[in-house]
Amino acid sequence: MTSAPKPTPHNATTRRIAHLDMDAFFASVELLRYPQLKGLPVVIGGGRNAQPQPLDDLPIDKLPLSQFARLRHYTGRGVITTATYAARAFGIGSAMGMMKAAALCPDAYLLPADFERYRDYSRRFKAIILGIAPIMENRGIDEVYIDLTDVPGGQREGGRVIARLIQKQIFLETGLTCSIGVAPNKLLAKMASELDKPNGVTVLFEADVQQRIWPLPCKTMNGIGPKSSEKLRNLGLHTLGDIAACEPHWLIEHFGNSYGAWLHAASHGTDERPVVTHSEPVSISRETTFERNLHAKRDKAQLGEVFTQLCERLASDLRHKGYQARTVGIKLRDDTFQTTTRDISLPAPVADAKAIRQAAGIALKRAPLERPLRLLGVKLSRLVKPGQAQDDTASAQNLDLFTDTQQPI
Repeated sequence: MTSAPKPTPHNATTRRIAHLDMDAFFASVELLRYPQLKGLPVVIGGGRNAQPQPLDDLPIDKLPLSQFARLRHYTGRGVITTATYAARAFGIGSAMGMMKAAALCPDAYLLPADFERYRDYSRRFKAIILGIAPIMENRGIDEVYIDLTDVPGGQREGGRVIARLIQKQIFLETGLTCSIGVAPNKLLAKMASELDKPNGVTVLFEADVQQRIWPLPCKTMNGIGPKSSEKLRNLGLHTLGDIAACEPHWLIEHFGNSYGAWLHAASHGTDERPVVTHSEPVSISRETTFERNLHAKRDKAQLGEVFTQLCERLASDLRHKGYQARTVGIKLRDDTFQTTTRDISLPAPVADAKAIRQAAGIALKRAPLERPLRLLGVKLSRLVKPGQAQDDTASAQNLDLFTDTQQPI
């Protein structure tokens, strides 16, 4: 077997990167609103019907449990956004179908998602972090990377002291818990943050890779997806240590130059990526899964309404982020689970809902619509800042030249 990475001296120049992941973020935010559900299995993702029923003489944090929807009564094909740890103990997880989850834990409580509230708490916990450690990479609504290397106190106990400080301050100011991994790089920090959830702090050094990382299943490393994990398993590689024991040329032979080289480096805990404080978004999208299959002709009005709402939400997203889109696409999934995507590139970037709707309608005309649909989505890509493209030869109004009035939705 390949030898373990050489230890790095724990001195003032040691690179210390933290990955902070909020614990069951959406569910935890809801428990602040409904503390009577603490310790109980709770699933987030129900629609309007999952809204707790109010009682005139009681505030929402005093509502009896009888006023909350139960997963056993759910019908439809929605998916779970997240779940409390009590629900996860039953095997329930994010992106799982509601009906499947209901079979696993029918007595779980069901709540609707409130994304505006989650975004508010996201802004709050990130502001707290920036007040302590100013080099932070935003990785989504509930996770960030933080460079602790040169932060005062960032080297104490390998970063554990300042990680505890951040953790404590977030809890004091928001009531939420988080898990933090601190390591020499982003790859190991992300893995470390998963090792002691919830509300844990895990510190790793390069010398810990053999003992702490190599015994883990291949799929636990960010960058090894289900298909790669299956291929590794078929090749007899079950742990990260198994990958680390392979010669680089063998991995390259089976996985290609780029991915094979990455597997070798990653399994040894090597990752040179910096913490990036600002990055341009690649794309944004919105999609919805229908409670029942909808047909493009028979359910034209209902589909058209959903289609318009998706475009309006994307226009709002663009407005908040300060971008325009040069490419508009659609995503369809039919009753056989066949997924179809179509994109259209535009002569000028768009940002308003009407222009997005028109362009998405063009893309939709190019997709098969014979079968009933389970899912409809709209995606915006090639995002630019207003005025960024100076070579535009047409305005957004010119979309009318490309719009077919006979579009089915």
